[in-house]
Amino acid sequence: MDSDQHGSHPSKRVYVGIAAILAVITAIEVMVFYLDALRPIIVPILLVLSATKFLLVMMFFMHLRFDSRLFTGLFVGPLLVAVAIIVAMLALYGVFTGNPV
Repeated sequence: MDSDQHGSHPSKRVYVGIAAILAVITAIEVMVFYLDALRPIIVPILLVLSATKFLLVMMFFMHLRFDSRLFTGLFVGPLLVAVAIIVAMLALYGVFTGNPV
């Protein structure tokens, strides 16, 4: 594959900025864990923060943002299938209805 096919990659400054954002999100995750007032909603908060970090790492450090859409599809497609299977299993075992088997 020629280097002409790839878009321009960001500078080192962008990577350092993304790393700083990831560090801040991690600090927020730790803070949320220790705040008792957020105990009832800790799981959704941590899931959103973790998903945000995952997307940033996937887009920038795995270079999926700059590579072919095929590579993104090959990564995201099976991930969506796995999430669908997990949600189906949770529904099958009654986790969403409040009376698990």
